[in-house]
Amino acid sequence: MRSVAIIGAGAAGCFCAAQLRSRAPELAITVFEAGPKPLAKVAITGGGRCNLTNSFEGIRSLGEAYPRGERVMKRALKAFSQEDTIRWFAGQGVPCVLQEDHCWFPQSQNALDIVHALQRAMKGADIRLKTPVVTIAAPHPVSFSETSTEPTHIYVNGEAFDYVVVTTGGAPKGMPFLEGLGLEMVPPVPSLFTFTVPDASLRSLMGLVVEASIGLQGTSYKAQGALLITDWGLSGPATLKLSSYAARYLAEAGYKGTVSINWLCQSENQARELLQKTAAENPQKQVSTTHLLQSRLWGHLLRKVGLREDIRWAELGSKGLNRLVAVLTADSYPLSGKSNFREEFVTCGGVALSNIDLSTLECKAHPGLYLAGEVLDIDAITGGFNLQAAWSTGYVCAQSIVKSL
Repeated sequence: MRSVAIIGAGAAGCFCAAQLRSRAPELAITVFEAGPKPLAKVAITGGGRCNLTNSFEGIRSLGEAYPRGERVMKRALKAFSQEDTIRWFAGQGVPCVLQEDHCWFPQSQNALDIVHALQRAMKGADIRLKTPVVTIAAPHPVSFSETSTEPTHIYVNGEAFDYVVVTTGGAPKGMPFLEGLGLEMVPPVPSLFTFTVPDASLRSLMGLVVEASIGLQGTSYKAQGALLITDWGLSGPATLKLSSYAARYLAEAGYKGTVSINWLCQSENQARELLQKTAAENPQKQVSTTHLLQSRLWGHLLRKVGLREDIRWAELGSKGLNRLVAVLTADSYPLSGKSNFREEFVTCGGVALSNIDLSTLECKAHPGLYLAGEVLDIDAITGGFNLQAAWSTGYVCAQSIVKSL
């Protein structure tokens, strides 16, 4: 009987196991998990509701959703798309609903329904909890052009398997069990985090949510979406998206820099035209009572540029207008650090994609060794894209193993 070891009982590993159980039930499947229970991260994702995928509506290119791993995901999504995900879970008795923000959730709004569906689908696999993998030993590396018909085994903690699928997720502390395989690694650093901003006047607006564009001064990194002001700084989809795009840059900068916010999501010329029109229509009205943004934020910005509370639009003048345009389109604050986004820790980095066949996710140097999910240098913005990467890459590994049989 042929055997498969899956290392990591997260989304990618369990989905791979479920696919293998249904498509090749003759395989002996062993799942190694260092933690006390499988799918622990899936159970808490999306605030316990499990944002299991995204409709991809509004995503113009996959690079917008996957800052790292776009080429792999193009292939993986052709094999198993977001529509396939929704159909598969519906077939497992978990109907899903689409929200206005393009995120898919189980209709029950309970992540445990996703967990239980996966556990049912992988029934029959030997799941070894609290069993960390210490070593993986493979036959000597082969060249990329070399082929062999000799049967080989890969050893996990000294136990022989015909196939091994590594799905351990992101590992900020490294992956020592892979060190003996000679794989090129990309140092893992955090992705999807909020910004610590020491400006007390901004933090006094905590709880306020604004549709805004946010970027890092001196770079081309930008993101747009809902921006949440918190008691420590900035959060919300816009911040999380920017943290994903700029993950490696910010790590190298020690999470220091300057955040620039465009509160109107408009160009300087557009903002100037808006203010000039407002001034022409309301010459005797006080600027402070003409709320072009939420009142607390509007007042904060007027104070920041030094405008009197009782100044009227007719008194603003070109200098006042220029200061207001600048703060509305390029309001800057120092960035002094990061904070984790709940427990949904994501890393960029991992096993370099140069190590694998992008179509099968098999390791080029070690036939029979596959990698899926966040252990690879693949990660995404928030919104269900990371879980979709887990489903798609886990599926590709299972499909590749079944074809090799």
